[in-house]
This record gives sequence, structure tokens and C-alpha cells, in this order.
Amino acid sequence: MMLHRFNLVQLFVNFITRLVKKNRTLVFPVRTCHSVGTGGYFNGGDYDLLFGKYDVIVDNIIDAQFIDVNGRILDRKVIREDLFWAIPGATVTVFAISKTLEQNAIKLLHRWQYIARDLPDEIFKKMKSPHFLVFSFLFAAFFSLSWATSAHTHESFLHCLSLHSEDSSFISKIIYAQNNSSYSSVLEFSMHNLRFSTPTTPKPQVIITPFYESHLQATIYCSKKHGLQVRTRSGGHDFEGISYVSKVSFVIIDLINFRSIDIDVENKVAWVQSGAILGELYYRIAKKSKTLAFPAGVCHTVGVGGYFSGGGYGLLFRKYGLAADNIIDAQFIDVNGRILDRKAMGEDLFWAIRGGGGGSFGIVIAWKLKLVPIPATVTGCIVSKTLEQNAIKLVHRWQYIAHKLPDETYSSVALRRVNSSQDGKKTVLASFRLFFLGGVDELVPLMQERFSELGLVKEDCTEMSWIESILYFGQLRNKSLDVLLDRTFQSPLISPAFKAKSDYVKEPVPEIALEGLWSKLYEEEAKSAGVLFVAYGGEMDEIPETATPFPHRAGNLYKILYAVGWQKEDNNNSQRYVSWIRRVYSYMSSFVSKSPREAYINYRDLDIGTNNKDNTSYAQASVWGHKYFKNNFDKLISVKTMIDPENFFRHEQSIPPLLSRWKKRGN
Repeated sequence: MMLHRFNLVQLFVNFITRLVKKNRTLVFPVRTCHSVGTGGYFNGGDYDLLFGKYDVIVDNIIDAQFIDVNGRILDRKVIREDLFWAIPGATVTVFAISKTLEQNAIKLLHRWQYIARDLPDEIFKKMKSPHFLVFSFLFAAFFSLSWATSAHTHESFLHCLSLHSEDSSFISKIIYAQNNSSYSSVLEFSMHNLRFSTPTTPKPQVIITPFYESHLQATIYCSKKHGLQVRTRSGGHDFEGISYVSKVSFVIIDLINFRSIDIDVENKVAWVQSGAILGELYYRIAKKSKTLAFPAGVCHTVGVGGYFSGGGYGLLFRKYGLAADNIIDAQFIDVNGRILDRKAMGEDLFWAIRGGGGGSFGIVIAWKLKLVPIPATVTGCIVSKTLEQNAIKLVHRWQYIAHKLPDETYSSVALRRVNSSQDGKKTVLASFRLFFLGGVDELVPLMQERFSELGLVKEDCTEMSWIESILYFGQLRNKSLDVLLDRTFQSPLISPAFKAKSDYVKEPVPEIALEGLWSKLYEEEAKSAGVLFVAYGGEMDEIPETATPFPHRAGNLYKILYAVGWQKEDNNNSQRYVSWIRRVYSYMSSFVSKSPREAYINYRDLDIGTNNKDNTSYAQASVWGHKYFKNNFDKLISVKTMIDPENFFRHEQSIPPLLSRWKKRGN
């Protein structure tokens, strides 16, 4: 008896050729149509010339390698026998609808996000039967939406697609084709270009483009040569969760399951997939340990993929550095469809993806994190002062103190307009926020010694666990920990639509300049605006600028976030609010970093410069590149030129390759 292992997309002609070369007396019951692929053919339980003697093809299959919904590669020994029984011979009904951008494709894709997870189990949802939900992105600049379904399912959505009976066919599962010109690109795809590996846990074994949060809108840029690119946006802010398209003619999209988290308490590490949000990561860590944490932000609905790729700071960054400083491995899909880990991608590329921004080099599908030790009890404090309570002088004094506090301390000041105690009057409130890795009895004496003017007392502080501090500083103090798992929760820290900008401060801002900033908060457009000062120092002074692409380290007293928000119903007036924040940014130019005026890439700001639609010169890209990355920008360009010289992964502020290495593009 001879055993043979088939690749799912291997053609019968390839198998037959190899079989004949080895033995002329052994056969396998295959079809006479030599160009048929083995994967779909086996799954359909088909017949051939020998089926009268040796039964149908599936009766001669004795093992398989199967990728389940969690990305695990399983063989017959691991999977249940009933699942092995179901794999060969199962069929589905597939509808394939093509819509161009002019035919409302973007809105349909956005609508799909709210529907797919609620489809019946028999269709996709929990992968109880081996079906795939596939978006086929074709070179002709349109996409095909295909899934196992029936015409009566979600009739309103199907009506939007103008679904007709001729769009469906009864075919083998997973790999299918329809012989018409619309699907020529699908018929010609070459799966062997995807070099799947067997990485350490978790094991995502398909190419996936996640849209990280349900409120994100997908903006699709089509390219006649390569298909398209995908960028996620929300309101006036460009999220760092920038997606991609691999250099093949289709890609599998999974919005539901690409977010697994594996916590290893003993080794103090975790694997997290890029589709997870920060809240899910925190929740899983806290369930396993009360004395381990990860240094990241307090806005729990932010997706980890974009957040990590931009650096990412939070309550622990003065003690342990950025999120990117604590990433020790990753799983990365490059422009050729290969899945690479740190060893395979090399140290230069691994350096670039930890702080170099999303969407420039490929797509990171999972991150390995180093968890950090924390005490069982931490302390949070908030002291608020109005202008009438000497707020300006306190903020001015804070600039000289906060960056020198012990590494265990996080300190920030939030400025916003509020109603005054005097009827009909407005004032500006300065909220001083402190987070401390320790108890209140240690923090209060420390602050009374270092910053007695603030007047901090025990009553201003609350002792809690680390996970509770995420709720405390995320303005979720009355919520249960389960809110961290709610991906659709509207955080009170973020308006439904907003515009953000950033600055770094190296010398204290004079009192008179702070008064001018205060006056901006009285303007009408600032009703939902805020300014946040976040103290630097601590471990951030010790990590070299070149350790990761994130260069904003020693020499910074604090970072400034300017943000202005508005409600969705006020989108028609959004330019008023954007103009306001630009005026504030211009006003502060004399008091912040210069040459370059530095900026934080996770508060992506298209005002500071963008790439051209096609080729961008080094000089053009340097306008914004040096603001985000300073001298690290040159190394990022070098890595980009090495890994993606044709600039396939690109967006308005992606890292461009050197033009001399580009191949000429057709339009």
C-alpha cells in the first residue's frame, strides 16, 4: 500500500505525474479532468472511473490536516471522529455577488459587519460545519461577497445586494469557481504562494484582515494591479488599526474569531491576536493573576493591533516603558503571504513593527507580550481645581515636578471647560490624576513632600487592584469588569467623532502662555474639547531613542494631547471643530519641541503631511516622518525598501520605500 499526502489546492495532474514516476501498479480513484483541484473535489465526495471497484474517492481518505475556527492545525487523531466523518463529502450552497464601489460596495461591507455574527449556526458563525466566509478581492477593482446561505436569510441585506437565483450554485465547499469573466481572477489564484508555518500558540493559519471594532468604517482604496487596500477610520481620527491586502487575489476576513488570548502566568508572557481589544487583554490577565499586568492604555475598546504598532503608552509606562517595549515576538504576514515570527523576519523588521505605525510593512496577526509584575494594591487619586482655585499656577508648578516623581507614579493633568459655581458662568477645570504602584499611605506623604501646593490628602485617593484602576481612570468606576469585554461600548473618554493632535514639551510653558491656552477653551467650539498633559521621565528617560521606532524618550517633560469632539448629528459642522484645534495647535508652536515639532503616531494627524497618491519622495515623506520618528525614519525607510520595495502596503502616512527601488507602476 502506498500513502500520499495531498495539498488542498494540488491539481490531480500533479499528483498523477508523481505517482506514475514512483509506481505504475498503484492508482488512486481520481477524475479524468486533470485540472480539478483536490481540495474541493475530495470535500464533495465525488466519483471516478474506478468507483465501482474502490467506491467513491472519500472512502479512500484515511487522514487529513484541518484548520479549525481557533486557527489550530489538527489531524485525525486530534479531531473528533464525527468531524473527520463530516469533512469529506460535505457540500454547501454558495451565493457569490459582485459589487463595485459605484454600486454601494463600501456601505454593504459596513452593513455586513452587523449581520455576519448573527447568521444561523448552519451558515458560518461557530464553524460547526466546515464553511468559510470569504471576501474575494479581485484585480478588476471590485469585491465578491460569498457565503454559505439560503435566499431567505437576512432578506433585507440580500435585497440590498440584489440577489437573484442565478447567483447561486450547488458546489463543493471551500474552493469553488464559476466559469465567467467576473471570476477569472479567482480561478487563477495560486495558493502555493501562501507559505503556511506552524508557529507557537496561538496558531492563526489563514490570511485574515480584521476590522477591529464594530463602530469603525471601512474605507477601500482599489488598485488595478494589486486589488485594494483597507484603512479603518472613526470620526475625525485615523486609527492605527490599518488593515491590508495580501499579494494574492483573495483574502479571508474573520471579524469574529481573530482575537484569542493565551496567558502563561508561569513564564509571565501572553500571546494576543491583533483583533483583540485592550479590555479583553486586561480581563484575561486579571482572571489568571492579580500581580501581573501589561503596560498599555485605559481606553479599553482600542484594538491591540494598531495600538502596539504605534508604541502605546499607559499608566505603567514610566515604570516599564511602552507597550511596544514589552513585545518579545510576533506573527507577521509579509507582502508575499508568508507567516513569519521574530526569528524568520529578522531583527530589523521586528524593530520596525514595534512603533513604526500600522499598515506599512505587512500585517501583524499576533503578538507575544512580556507581562510585568505589579503589587496587589495600587492607588488612584484625582484632585480637581478651577481657575478660581489657582489652577494655572498649579499646572505651571506641576511641569517642574511630575517628570521627577518615582517611576512607580503616573501623573497627568486634564483641562476642560465646565460650568462655574456662579450661575451662567463658565470656567476651566484642571484635574490632576495620579496612579501609584503601592498604597495610599506611601503616596500621600510623597506628594506632600514633592508637591505640597496641590494639597493631596487620603480622601482624594482610592486603593484598588490594577484591573480596577483601568475602570477608575477610564471613567467606568460604576461598571463591572465585564464592561472590558464590550467592544461596542462608547467610552466617555472619546466622542463619537473627534479630531486629535499632539505635542512634546521640553521646557516648562510660561504662566502667561498657559493663560492663553485657557482662553481657547472658552470658545464655542471647545464645549467638548480637552487638553491632556502626560508626564514623562522614569523609565522613558532610560530607554534609547533607537530601541524602537518610537523616539520620544529622554528630554521630554510631558506630552500634550489636544482633542475636540462632536456628535454625529453635527458632522456637517465638523470643519468648525477642526479649525478650532488647528488654531490651538498653532498657538502652542512657540512652547513645544522644534526641528522637528514632534508628534505621537497613535494620534495620527494628517495635517502634518501626507504621501502622494502614487510615488512619494523622501523629502516629501520626511515632512511628517521626522515628526513621528525623528532620525529613526531613515531606518524605517530602509526596512520598507527591503521588505516591500513596490510599496504595496500604503496609506496617507505609511512608510514609503526609496523611489529608486520602485518598479514602474501602471494605472
